[in-house]
Amino acid sequence: MVQGRGYALVCLVAVCGTYCLAWKPNSPMDTENGKHTLLLHTPNTSESCERRVKVSSMDLWSASLDDVLAGLPIDPVRENYVRRVKDCIFSRVYPTPFISEVQLVAVSEDVLENLLDLDTSVANTTDFLRFVSGSKLISGFVPLAHRYGGHQFGVWAGQLGDGRAHLISTYINRYGERWELQLKGSGKTPYSRNGDGRAVLRSSVREFLCSEAMHYLGIPTSRAASLVVSNDAIWRDQFYNRNVKKERGAVVLRVAKSWFRFGSLEVLTNSGEFYLLRKLVDFIIKEHFLSISPADPNKVLVFFSKVVSQTADMIAQWMSVGFAHGVCNTDNFSLLSITIDYGPFGFMENYDADYVPNTSDDEGRYKIGAQANVGMFNLNKLLLALKPLMDNRQEQLALKILSDFPNLYYQRFTELYRAKLGLLGASEEDLTLIASFLNLMEDTKADFTMSFRQLSEITRWQLESVTIPQEHWALSSISQHMEFPAWVSAYLLRLKSNPDDSDSGRRERMTATNPRYVLRNWMAESAVRKAEKNDFSEVRQLQNVLRKPFQTQKMAELAGYAQKAPGWAKDLKVSCSS
Repeated sequence: MVQGRGYALVCLVAVCGTYCLAWKPNSPMDTENGKHTLLLHTPNTSESCERRVKVSSMDLWSASLDDVLAGLPIDPVRENYVRRVKDCIFSRVYPTPFISEVQLVAVSEDVLENLLDLDTSVANTTDFLRFVSGSKLISGFVPLAHRYGGHQFGVWAGQLGDGRAHLISTYINRYGERWELQLKGSGKTPYSRNGDGRAVLRSSVREFLCSEAMHYLGIPTSRAASLVVSNDAIWRDQFYNRNVKKERGAVVLRVAKSWFRFGSLEVLTNSGEFYLLRKLVDFIIKEHFLSISPADPNKVLVFFSKVVSQTADMIAQWMSVGFAHGVCNTDNFSLLSITIDYGPFGFMENYDADYVPNTSDDEGRYKIGAQANVGMFNLNKLLLALKPLMDNRQEQLALKILSDFPNLYYQRFTELYRAKLGLLGASEEDLTLIASFLNLMEDTKADFTMSFRQLSEITRWQLESVTIPQEHWALSSISQHMEFPAWVSAYLLRLKSNPDDSDSGRRERMTATNPRYVLRNWMAESAVRKAEKNDFSEVRQLQNVLRKPFQTQKMAELAGYAQKAPGWAKDLKVSCSS
């Protein structure tokens, strides 16, 4: 501590410079309930990061008060009631604390330590619990709810917005990364429509676990810092069959670089607010697409091109792990192409291109095999939203860019599946090899995740003799197919073309690509059922297992996480209700 002129300075040496947390005890803006809050300043220096400092008290942690979002228009109406909002990007609205006592269910140590510079010991404090449940706010930052619209199940739904989410802080960490902290399930906003602004425990457990699981699978995603539960009564008709039940309210603290989505732009175009549209697009390009020059007359076109490419990549990555989002509406598609808004998702078990995790999706619009098509539909709606910012030439070029989406998706999909099969380089027969293996899986109703994983673990000698050990239960079921020996022959021949490769090298490479554990719906449901009885042990167990999805873990094996789904999970259903 360096004392002087009423300041106590704590300087953190970081990659992007020295962060000075300046305490000004005489300033009313810097205190809350008689406690001092530290303000974050980021002077420009070129010092490198030689040590990492984590804050051990919420009193020593603060939001970025000079936040870039302050330049975006905010709704002048201060009252919190449901209404149609115009001419703004955000509304000021405060979270509604729970009435009953809240309980911390789980935290992500990685998010706390490496994104938010918080020592994990902070999670044991009352201040932290109050902050992540919405009853304690960071001094100087006014919570915001974002206004957006969207196409839901192919139909324009008009104004939607953060109906149960509050942006409670932005934070610039020691690496110079800016993160937006958002509570989900934290109460009503002007965008709540007929909802109560709450989220229930079952959906919150699923969101917390899946967003973290996807991160460790290497899929671009929002993160989850914490999960808290209350005893407040929340009434839900889970399957829309008039069977309303009392559930417990919960809140997840979500973290992302940005929460802007396709619908953020759609609502502005549909409302004729073209000045705001230009302002928001310029802002997003400046803050999140640094390779695009703000002075480039084609910047909107380049922006669209990047979103098209990154969306193709994101969906291909979903498909590489058998992930079905469940509700691919335009309001659930991020402009930064990260996976957001986890609801009735599912990881496919038996391979089925028609797999639909969401029982609310009667038409199967968002089945796993349709996700790329839906991505193109959503990008078309994004292009329509951007149209007022383009001239005729740019619009025609944008249409050509969009028409190339299938090729971009196909190339990335093929690249990922080559890796799943352990193939090096590229060969003309690769697509046939990939498609044939998927067909074998489909015909035998083999498990998607474990078929690839067990192919990663089996030796070349076992494949050559078509001797599949019983413990490789998924691959064993495929081996019963009459065309399996022919596929194995073609596969082994292709493997011989891998330059300077060995069987051990292939297996090591494939096991690092094909996970052994994913968040299957039955696993999440098992954790939810225990959590509803105030037993959070399986939530935490799954969290630990899914942090290392590619490594065989004794605890996970004992729990059966790499085995067939138990009988009770056969008719398991999830819905949009949360």
